[in-house]
Amino acid sequence: MIEVNTTRFGVVGIEADDILLFPSGLPGLDDLHHWVLLADAENDALAWLQSVSCRDIALAVVSPRRFVADYQVRISRSELNPLQFEGESEAHVVVVVGKTELSLTLNLKAPLIINLQRRLGRQVIVNDDQPLQFELAPRRAQLRKSA
Repeated sequence: MIEVNTTRFGVVGIEADDILLFPSGLPGLDDLHHWVLLADAENDALAWLQSVSCRDIALAVVSPRRFVADYQVRISRSELNPLQFEGESEAHVVVVVGKTELSLTLNLKAPLIINLQRRLGRQVIVNDDQPLQFELAPRRAQLRKSA
């Protein structure tokens, strides 16, 4: 058992086999190669991609099809080759959740593709016209009585 000390979740015990390797890191996080995917205890739609080496970095991720039923990842074969898939069914796709002033967003333009069998992942840019910030239902403005 490996203990990973995190800012958001405290100390998390994981097995070595739980660690995902992102050989190229992630854009803006190029030096972080080892991650673990953690389920959210309160929201079954949400998971967290927690850096193993940097306690402060955890990315909220979701399955895009849960929110966009017809979402498809269109990328070149060469983008998938480093992940060593034996078949497309091995591909696990998640997208990063963002936040604006008014709503939560999904980055459908740059999904994370993970080969769970080989414990390899990478972020790719899709070939089609997907939004960088797909807006989920906006939050209602909080109103208060003024008179």
